[in-house]
Amino acid sequence: MSNTTPTLTGETPPPAPSAAETRSVEAQAARRKAKLRGGGKTVLFHGITWALGIVMLYPGVWMLLSSFRPSNQIIGEVGLIPRETTLGNFTRAFEGIGGVSFWTFFSNSMILGIGSVVGVCLSCSVAAYAFARIEFPGRKLYFGLMIGTLLLPFHVVIIPQFIMFNELGWTDSYIPLLIGKFLAAEAFFVFLMVQFMRGVPRELDESARIDGAGHGRIYWFIMLPLMRPVLATASIFAFIWSWNDFLAPLIYLRSPDKYPLPLMLRQFSDQTSVSDYGAQMAAAVLALAPVIIFFMLFQRYIVDGVATSGLKG
Repeated sequence: MSNTTPTLTGETPPPAPSAAETRSVEAQAARRKAKLRGGGKTVLFHGITWALGIVMLYPGVWMLLSSFRPSNQIIGEVGLIPRETTLGNFTRAFEGIGGVSFWTFFSNSMILGIGSVVGVCLSCSVAAYAFARIEFPGRKLYFGLMIGTLLLPFHVVIIPQFIMFNELGWTDSYIPLLIGKFLAAEAFFVFLMVQFMRGVPRELDESARIDGAGHGRIYWFIMLPLMRPVLATASIFAFIWSWNDFLAPLIYLRSPDKYPLPLMLRQFSDQTSVSDYGAQMAAAVLALAPVIIFFMLFQRYIVDGVATSGLKG
């Protein structure tokens, strides 16, 4: 028997929705509300991200556009768009300063940057292999002491190191700037590589030993190929830190023809005479380009190093 009752007009009213239909409608309404809330949060997140990105990128964009301003319009100008443009800044930047061309400074920075990358990748990977794969007395103690050097500020060792290198006759050369890279003195990179190697299964080492391989062959033919992501990461940091280093070259180098680019940029600004801020901005843009290119070439290896445990073909 039907539950519907005819009305006075003779029409049958629609049946009442069931409990399942009611729950379905409520669930759909809840999903729409959640989607709206999620969309609002997404818009807010992207808005904040764009705002922070603009704030962070503004100095770099201002520097790029200021490299086309006349020198007398750079100081005191906070606007982004230059009122006048000129290419003379780049001409003077390429001419160099103090009788030394831009390409000499650029070559010096490349020598220090590439030397740092090679030294860090070779020495730190060998030290990391010893800490991660070789059992020797006092390993944990030495590893802890090495990590402890990260807490030692660079400024504390400036004077002792300068006295030592000066007694050895190594000042005014690149040896004080590079020797630490080739002696695994960069504890940060050693720690980074040790942590990466600990994620590589030891079964690979054991299989290689069964085939008669020693530590040298295991390191060279097994560990190094697997360490490509972390080596790329270390290379990026080592290159950028060396390329931007100002204090160490200022301490150890005396000859202008051995100066890297950071010291060249400082020479354009002289408070005792006329400062060429236009050429300084142009040289800064030229000095920044290799760092950006180097990062763009190797950034995918950083993602690989974070997303994988090191087992890559």
